[in-house]
Amino acid sequence: MSKDARPESAIPEQESANPEQEIPRELDNFRKTIDNLDAALVNILAERFRCTQQVGKLKAEHDLPASDKEREARQIARLRRLAEDAELDPVFAEKFLKFIVAEVIQHHEQIAAEKKQ
Repeated sequence: MSKDARPESAIPEQESANPEQEIPRELDNFRKTIDNLDAALVNILAERFRCTQQVGKLKAEHDLPASDKEREARQIARLRRLAEDAELDPVFAEKFLKFIVAEVIQHHEQIAAEKKQ
């Protein structure tokens, strides 16, 4: 055996140079991250709705309206600024907040209706 010769088992296996094999691995990693972020979003939304349920109960106890247009406008402006800072489409962020607020108002109206029964 020459001094340059090594047993076959000593030759390190080369990494796959085939980019086609790397794409599924990279895609899987991104998808795992997305799944984790989706779980975090669901948990954050659940916590937000637990808080807004308490707000709805307080509003119902004090006969306050379910909707506060001035606060909603301030929140939309604030969220748009946050979205811009985070390099997220502010139009999307506004639509997302409006969807959530509409659901919250519906919950508040339901709480108020239940209080009156």
